Amino acid sequence: MSDLRLTLIPETEIDAPAIERLNERAFGPGRFARSAYRLREGNPPDLGLSFVAFVGTMLVGSNCMTRIAFGNTPALLLGPLTVDPAFRSRGIGASLVEASLSAARAAGHTLVLLVGDEPYYQRFGFKRVPHGRLEMPGPVDPQRVLVCELQDGAFENVRGQILPA
Repeated sequence: MSDLRLTLIPETEIDAPAIERLNERAFGPGRFARSAYRLREGNPPDLGLSFVAFVGTMLVGSNCMTRIAFGNTPALLLGPLTVDPAFRSRGIGASLVEASLSAARAAGHTLVLLVGDEPYYQRFGFKRVPHGRLEMPGPVDPQRVLVCELQDGAFENVRGQILPA
C-alpha cells in the first residue's frame, strides 16, 4: 500500500451510487440473495461507522456497518467489505475494517457480526459463532458466521435470532 495515496473517510449519502457500482463489479447480482443482504434491506448503514477508501478521486473500497440485534442485544453487521479488484491485496480492506471497528468501539458498541472467511477476519478479533447460538434470516454456512467482541465478554450469554435493528 506504500505506493498508494490512500484516503479513508466516513461514508456519506453522496457515496452511495459509487459504492453500489463497486459492489456490482465485485459481487455481481447474486449478492442480493445472501442472508446478510436481508438484514441490510431497508436498514441503512450507520454512516459514522462506515468508511470509504479513495485513491485520488477514485473510490476503491467501502465497508458498511449496519445496526442489527441478536434478540434484544444490540450489535452491528460489518459488510459488505468491498475493494475494487484492481486494488486488492494492498491492505485497503484491512484498513477499512480497522477504521470501522475502531469507530464502533469509540461509539460504545460491543458486538460486531459478519459473514466471511475466518482466516481473513480472525486477525481483527472475529471468531466463529458457536453452532446454534444465533439464527440468521435465511440460509448461511454456519462456518462463516463470525462475531467480534469489542468489549470482553459481550457475547457470553447472547443467543437468538439476528434481526435488523
